Amino acid sequence: MLTPALASSFARIALGHVAREYPNKMDHVLEGPNDVRGPRDLHPIFFGSFDWHSCVHGYWLLATLLRLHPAIPEAAAIRALFEAAFTPAKVEAERAYLDRPSARGFERPYGWAWLLKLQAELLAHDAPWAAIHQPLADAFADRFHAFLPKATYPVRTGVHSSTAFAAALALDYANAAQDHALQDRLQARVCDWYAADRDAQGWEPSLNDFLSPTLMTAACMIRAMPGPTFQVWFRDYLPAAHLGRPESLFTPAVSPDRSDGQMAHLDGVNFSRAWCWREIAAHLPPDDPLRPIAEATAQSHIAASLPHVAGDYMGEHWLASFALLALTASNPTR
Repeated sequence: MLTPALASSFARIALGHVAREYPNKMDHVLEGPNDVRGPRDLHPIFFGSFDWHSCVHGYWLLATLLRLHPAIPEAAAIRALFEAAFTPAKVEAERAYLDRPSARGFERPYGWAWLLKLQAELLAHDAPWAAIHQPLADAFADRFHAFLPKATYPVRTGVHSSTAFAAALALDYANAAQDHALQDRLQARVCDWYAADRDAQGWEPSLNDFLSPTLMTAACMIRAMPGPTFQVWFRDYLPAAHLGRPESLFTPAVSPDRSDGQMAHLDGVNFSRAWCWREIAAHLPPDDPLRPIAEATAQSHIAASLPHVAGDYMGEHWLASFALLALTASNPTR
């Protein structure tokens, strides 16, 4: 459960990195010598957290914590940060960056999805932040509209290129914003990608995964089809899940080196699986034997990685967001 103490801990972690400009791994194409510019100059809001997308979901983390636990000691600092960050001028600077010809693939699709997930959360707040931020969300929604008709194949990875992860978060936004055009387009494409999947083998994790490719597909399909239809699909997708197979999906991953940026990803796999298993359990019939197994598996995965959310910056700048996804799965008021 997301206790006030844990929420406060996560908030302190995020407040310590969303405005930390360096070190920084930029997604920036140099078109000429004048493009040699720093993160804060290029991105006046999302310049921290080691990379642009991690900064975006650091803001999502803070917004979600503020909504769920508004009395935490860090609440005033979060509000002050948001008041300073979400201004029309700064949002326009972030949006204008997308006009660069070389920025066509900027943060596709992971950063796109997190930006929309952030906007979905801002819409739940009684504050002007969502209205000010909406032009940037609109720009990324437009990018999905342009990209999806061309995305004839999914990207089945456990890293940033995952189309299942991106579509799931974008569908959360479409639902929150009541953007029915985006929702319809996403749901149709997701079913094109995954509706025929059967008997998933669970060949994971890879050494640099932070998502579960297998379970992320299922979590995406929850958002793309009605509950009874999902249940039928899922029985074919993981037919032996109630027997604990494939075993890989029920066994927490272990990072061999949390100071290595890629190997640190494996704690993310654990939070990703916990998030997905909890969502899957919530969408199965009440008497399905997999439900208690899925919940227990989620708990074991959370327990394996929660102690490692902080300690090394390679995980600290992003892991708390994935822990929060797991802790609040299928119950956004938790």
